[in-house]
Amino acid sequence: MTLSRRNFLALGGASAAAATTGLTGCGSRSSLGGSNELSMWTWVGSVNDGLIGQAEKTIPGYDGMKLAMTRIGSNYKTKVLTALAGKSLVPDIVAINDDVATYFPNADQFHDLNELGAKELEKDFLPWKWKWGTTPEGKMMAYPMDTGPTALFYRTDVFTKAGIDTDPAAVAELAPDWDAFIQLGKKVKQGVPGSSITDNITSVYAYRMAQQSKRYMTQDGKYIGDQDHVRESFDLAVRVVKEGLSANAQNGSTDADAVVTNGKLVAFNGAVWWAQLGPKNAAPKTKGLWRVTAAPGGAGNRGGSFLGITKYCKNPEAAFAFISWLESAKNQAEAFLDPVLFPSTPASYTDSRLAAPDPFFGGQKIVDVFAASAKKYPGAFFSPYDSIIDAPISAELVNVETAGKNPDQAWKDAQQQIERELTRAGAI
Repeated sequence: MTLSRRNFLALGGASAAAATTGLTGCGSRSSLGGSNELSMWTWVGSVNDGLIGQAEKTIPGYDGMKLAMTRIGSNYKTKVLTALAGKSLVPDIVAINDDVATYFPNADQFHDLNELGAKELEKDFLPWKWKWGTTPEGKMMAYPMDTGPTALFYRTDVFTKAGIDTDPAAVAELAPDWDAFIQLGKKVKQGVPGSSITDNITSVYAYRMAQQSKRYMTQDGKYIGDQDHVRESFDLAVRVVKEGLSANAQNGSTDADAVVTNGKLVAFNGAVWWAQLGPKNAAPKTKGLWRVTAAPGGAGNRGGSFLGITKYCKNPEAAFAFISWLESAKNQAEAFLDPVLFPSTPASYTDSRLAAPDPFFGGQKIVDVFAASAKKYPGAFFSPYDSIIDAPISAELVNVETAGKNPDQAWKDAQQQIERELTRAGAI
């Protein structure tokens, strides 16, 4: 299958909801914002409150201009796309998640940040992260915020009981690839029955795909989601389940946290943010028992955000001054402390606020592991249709784990569903 020119359409059903939640526009035809304000939409936990507080008093370098930020708790993306589709109540600045490519069909409603001075700052950022905010046509639509480098988390107490050296370098040497990691997992389970090395089948798939240098589409619109690199990731996930190394705790279930709390999940290939959402949140009593090391299979990335300046912005220069200040190396280091956002600026990695030993991880300087992953990650092209393609594959993997579906049939059914969805979206 070859994809035609992208014509992704924003959902329109939330327009009324957006208008009734008190979200104020700025610079659009229906602007409700003050002339001295730059409005910004984002979600909870995406920015450092202290830095935002400074900008809400005055935009650095722009006396008389201030930030007016709205945190949207649910249906964030739908509300942004609805506003863009209606060209009304559009904020000056919008935060964009790692699905930034789904906004590319709306690129004509965003400023080219290179024209505002972004090109001069490109050298300060991870190359692959910078590239992700640039459309296939070369427009710099989204400015880098945080990233989600991956690594292997593991419990030292359980590994010790299983007779495994717990030094991070030793563990990395024992499991340089996924095959070796499966063997390591079997050894851990033999020594400590009930141990798992993943929460569920889709995590293995997602994190293996997060290491790939290509995903579901090429930049010229060719579908490659049925090729070997995707099938290899699919088969790997199935293998981990068949080896009995998955906790079968599906995403969104009450078991997801429980397998961390009860100690069943003793190793996990995860993104940097999992440290907070996983063991620190679900198993605080395990403080000091966790370590991290290089992930089997190589560096990867899951997650990370961006900032875009809409064409409706009343003062694009001031908006760019704000986002470039907010995402400077110094301020990204501040955002790592709260709300734990891993920087896209390599200069931040040596900042003392990041480089400090982490007591929860036994005093290990975990930033070193994640910084190496962020720098080594090969990058991959994300298309506007990745979520459409990914959903059927993930759903069929769940069927394999929870219902015992034949993997070959699951793969075939996923590909057929993908073709139907892409056809429905007008992509093929």
